Amino acid sequence: MSTKAHLNQAIASHLVEIKAEEKPDKEVLVFENGVHGEDIVTYKDLYSQSNKIARLFLDNGIGKGDSYAVFMRNHAEFVYAMLAGPVIGAVMVPIDPRSRGDRLRFLLANSGAKAVFVSGELLGQLTEVAGQVPNIRLISVAYRPEQDTVVSPDYPALNETLEKDAWDVVAQQIMDVRHPMEIIYTSGTTGDPKGVMIRNNRFGLYNIATRLVWKYTPSDVLYTGLSLTHGNAQAVTLFPSISTGTKAVLSAKFTKTRIWDITRKYGCTSFSVLGGMMAGIYNEPEKENDADNPVKTVISAGTPASIWEDFEKRFDVKILEWYAAVEGGFAYKPPGKGPIGSFGKPLPGMMEFKVVDDNDNPVPDGEAGELIIRMTRGETKVDYHGLPDASEEKTRGGWLRTGDLVKKDKDGWYYFQCRKGSELRRAGDFIQPDYIEKVIGEIPEISEVCVYGVPAASGAPGESDLVAAVAPHPGNTPDPARIYEKCRKDLEPNFIPSYLQVVEEIPKTVSEKALDRLLKTEFLPDAKNVFSYEKYK
Repeated sequence: MSTKAHLNQAIASHLVEIKAEEKPDKEVLVFENGVHGEDIVTYKDLYSQSNKIARLFLDNGIGKGDSYAVFMRNHAEFVYAMLAGPVIGAVMVPIDPRSRGDRLRFLLANSGAKAVFVSGELLGQLTEVAGQVPNIRLISVAYRPEQDTVVSPDYPALNETLEKDAWDVVAQQIMDVRHPMEIIYTSGTTGDPKGVMIRNNRFGLYNIATRLVWKYTPSDVLYTGLSLTHGNAQAVTLFPSISTGTKAVLSAKFTKTRIWDITRKYGCTSFSVLGGMMAGIYNEPEKENDADNPVKTVISAGTPASIWEDFEKRFDVKILEWYAAVEGGFAYKPPGKGPIGSFGKPLPGMMEFKVVDDNDNPVPDGEAGELIIRMTRGETKVDYHGLPDASEEKTRGGWLRTGDLVKKDKDGWYYFQCRKGSELRRAGDFIQPDYIEKVIGEIPEISEVCVYGVPAASGAPGESDLVAAVAPHPGNTPDPARIYEKCRKDLEPNFIPSYLQVVEEIPKTVSEKALDRLLKTEFLPDAKNVFSYEKYK
């Protein structure tokens, strides 16, 4: 009989402590590392390793309400650090491992992170900016055996903390399900990213989705290569696994070339991806054994309608399509139900959807408008970290303003169109053009840059391929190889343009705004003045 009756299973760290007593040796998570083997994690591991980190926090003066960053790919240490926060009420800030430079500096400074857990492979990116972030008092490095990194004497190794046989155990200090658990940052399409406060009760909401939508069974094995810094991987794979004991397999990062081999090796019955990734998987050369795999359900957000049915047939799977935003809202289309291309309908009895014009008037079925959402139970609220005015505006009139343009058909099925005011969404990220323009514009021979989007070759709905139109200074000729080399050095991979379009000048309005619509009309992928990134990788 459990002696943990005082704990609340709606709080992640509490549930892990309960499970560690009831089923200590239950294998829950498998971190597959390709040729470097795997890390198998039990409930006992989740509890003891996260508790050691909670003690590390307290020993360094980090406690309730303090924020800390986790800057890693998908490794066991990521989850240990994540689960340490709720024990003492510290608030985790998951940071995309692709982040670098100004973006990384902003995320650390804006969140007020007092500690950073980083894997050895990313330490260089962190040290470039850490000295410019005033609050950091602890940087602990996880050195992975598969990573060719040199141990730095400047920072304590997280390995030493996790290898302890004995430590001063930390009792659960937080009982409030409304206490903050994470700050997850938006992509920052219209300015600096905003940190969305995620509270302990989000864990309970994920459990509802697991029961009503994902419907995993004890015999299922889940898989994802999506970053655990992304709400998708947490909602669809990590937290359902921890909550139900359904085994989950995670890769350090997404791999379209190995995904079917991984699912076969581990007997995975379901995996989670974003729409653009679906196209990447589909575009791999066909193999005779494509349909010979254990996967039953692919959980996707943004499946291209053009490949939907062919994908299901080729790989003998069913697609469960869904829609959500970190600020709130949820819809899904069960496998085999509803029209192809729809992201589904809202959860019944929990929230209400409306599609409206700029004046909040409902638009007719079949016409595009902004999706706004209202909770039918409880308050419709968003809490942006340090931005009370933006928080209020986001839920003006009691409705969450998603910023997404969608359509609804006469039967109530919803279809994503694009981001309001911008078509620049790529592999799930909303792209901020001026960040790319700044990097390319730093090249001496470049005079002007305008980044815009063209419909993604993948066919993923609402997604774009990026085009950087560049105009040189008089007498100069841009070197595509040099530009792409600069992009690889200074940009996150998903921000590197798909194409360079060399023009004499960037057309502008009277107010000096670039006329990207004119550039789009002149753009052809095979034109002599267009250079594809595929040729310069």
